Amino acid sequence: MAKPTYGGQAVIEGVMMRGQREMAVAVRDPSGNIIIQAETLSGFVYTSKWAKLPFIRGAVSMWDMLVLGVRMLLFSANVAAAEEAVEMTPKMLWVTLAVALIMATALFFVLPVVLVGAVDQFISSPFLSNVVEKVIRLGILIGYIGGVGLFPDVRRVFAYHGAEHKAVNAYEDSAPLEVSVVSEYSTAHPRCGTSFLLIVILVSFLFFTLLGRPPMEVRIASRILLVPVVAAVAYELIKLGGAHRNNPLVKILLAPGMALQSLTTREPTSDQVEVAIAALQRVLAAEQEHSLEEQQVGTPA
Repeated sequence: MAKPTYGGQAVIEGVMMRGQREMAVAVRDPSGNIIIQAETLSGFVYTSKWAKLPFIRGAVSMWDMLVLGVRMLLFSANVAAAEEAVEMTPKMLWVTLAVALIMATALFFVLPVVLVGAVDQFISSPFLSNVVEKVIRLGILIGYIGGVGLFPDVRRVFAYHGAEHKAVNAYEDSAPLEVSVVSEYSTAHPRCGTSFLLIVILVSFLFFTLLGRPPMEVRIASRILLVPVVAAVAYELIKLGGAHRNNPLVKILLAPGMALQSLTTREPTSDQVEVAIAALQRVLAAEQEHSLEEQQVGTPA
């Protein structure tokens, strides 16, 4: 029986880990203590069967990670600043998510179309036009990640990102979740969001190439409207790649994404690895307890 998969994201001075039904975020406060907040994931997103169907589950999972991610970033910022937690109202959450999605869509999907439109009259074929658009989109992605990575605070978050990957890699290798052991593992992981972004660009290239070179208005609209479809397909591909990560051919296909992760991860300190382990251990313990409770409920008296 295959192991359940776990993943998460780096937050400010900490790591969030997410399982099938449980979530935990561990943050190092200014006094050096590790503060952990755990939650049971009990909404319809986690319990309904349709939310687990291929392609649908990708959109559901990404939306869930966005919502959780924003909430846990706020929590970690408060802990790191040693302030009382500021409650994020539903309105604040929706506005934050909407702004983030609009900015990401504009930067990575609309802007490349606008830029290629400026030189499209000099490009002979629709295929070549889409290649140029893809190159521009990839350049914006790499430039953006490389640029924000120059800020010291972001570099610390990237180090926690590396710690998260190390902890998950160690768990999937059935290694002891000890700092000295986990620290030896790689900061790259095939299911990383950075690899996902690269696959999104490749999948979008295939989709948009099939559309040819329509008028600019249609071209921009197609990039926006097809974002959920492209993301859903990319999610299935990265999930498939993670499941067969040891296959030689899959390793070759995953190599560009794994290399790109060098921009969004840094080698963490032992203290940062300790935080990632704390988050993962809390999730593992909570999921084990949850599983035992379900077994007891299902056991006849």
